[in-house]
Amino acid sequence: MSVIAFARVGRVLLAGALTLLTGLAAAPVHAETLRIACSALGEQRTLCEDGARAWAEQSGHTVELVAIPNSATERLGLYQQLLSAGADDIDVLQIDVVWPGLLAEHLVDLGPALGAEAQDHLPVLIENNTLDGRLVAMPWFIDAGMLYYRADLLETHGRAVPTTWAELTETATAIQDAERAEGTNDLWGYVWQGRAYEGLTCNALEWVASHGGGTIVAPDGTITLDTPDAATALDRAAGWVGTISPPGVLNYAEEEARGLFQSGQAVFMRNWPYAWALAQAEGSPVKGKVGVTALPAGPEGAPAATLGGAQLAVSKHSGHIDAAIDLVRHLTSAAEQKRRAIAGSFNPSRPALYEDPEVLEAVPFLADMREVLDAAVARPSTVTGARYNQVSTAFFNGVHEVLSGRMDGGAGVTAITARLQRIKRGGW
Repeated sequence: MSVIAFARVGRVLLAGALTLLTGLAAAPVHAETLRIACSALGEQRTLCEDGARAWAEQSGHTVELVAIPNSATERLGLYQQLLSAGADDIDVLQIDVVWPGLLAEHLVDLGPALGAEAQDHLPVLIENNTLDGRLVAMPWFIDAGMLYYRADLLETHGRAVPTTWAELTETATAIQDAERAEGTNDLWGYVWQGRAYEGLTCNALEWVASHGGGTIVAPDGTITLDTPDAATALDRAAGWVGTISPPGVLNYAEEEARGLFQSGQAVFMRNWPYAWALAQAEGSPVKGKVGVTALPAGPEGAPAATLGGAQLAVSKHSGHIDAAIDLVRHLTSAAEQKRRAIAGSFNPSRPALYEDPEVLEAVPFLADMREVLDAAVARPSTVTGARYNQVSTAFFNGVHEVLSGRMDGGAGVTAITARLQRIKRGGW
């Protein structure tokens, strides 16, 4: 049974809707009401609601879904504000793969309860979520940046799937120009996430790393950005704006890019795996016309895909810690991850599911996902620790200045590096 309610989250009034999910089974002696913060990106909210409802029906507890910003940057700020205030109104939090180090002091150690199950997830994610011996989050799904393309348009124009950024630029230009000459004036060549937020950090890291320009900060703490290869990568991306990418791309996040691509107005798109299920859904103008592959490489580099994904954590300020841990156990289970993969093309964090026939039938590109994951590059959250948010903000703001034409790539990487050096002097 669902009703709409409003919740006051800690000391901050969160004017977002809450969906109340009440268990249909007999209520336990001490039935509890839990709140879980789930993103509404794509089908995430619906899938989260369905999973939470199933747990509520089994347990007899109640779950409320808290509306949170889709923007990772805004969501992190909200979490930090609430947790620092000791707010107890969010029990389970969906957190980004780069946030465990930022939020660990406010999160419950899940190891004693879920440590045995952790062995069934990708080891790199469990390592990422373990700080000072404490497992502060469980993997929910894994992400990596991918290239979506209009297979029908490539076939019509006799073009191959691009494997380098130069090929993508040339192919996108050629198809865009040819289609516009035939009257398709609203078609663009390439859409991506250009807004000044964490999504731009992911895109720009892929550009820079694939050109051999480093990973912003190396594992040993060295700042690696101020290189000719990194400058070239940013200059290339800036050249897309207003040519093969709409000027408005500088304010695009994931859903703005998906909306344009799925409406049939773009040849190529960079996005996360979740966009596949939506593109193939009934009523989608591009259903059956889309392919997915690894992102292109630079001239002397190799493909690079920013590692992303979501984890589920329990707030140590929760008044229902045991029930919250049980909810996390259910939502990260093999059965639930399989359901989410089939229904929403969310990549499981459990390797065994990549060999499941039903999963592969629903999401064919998962059979080749190993190539993408092998090319995955991590954001420098581990080495920069609590300073990561400052590092990422300095990076995406500097990149946005280059994309906006306020400076060229060389000046941009030098300016960003200077900002990172000031942050580093504060310690990471």
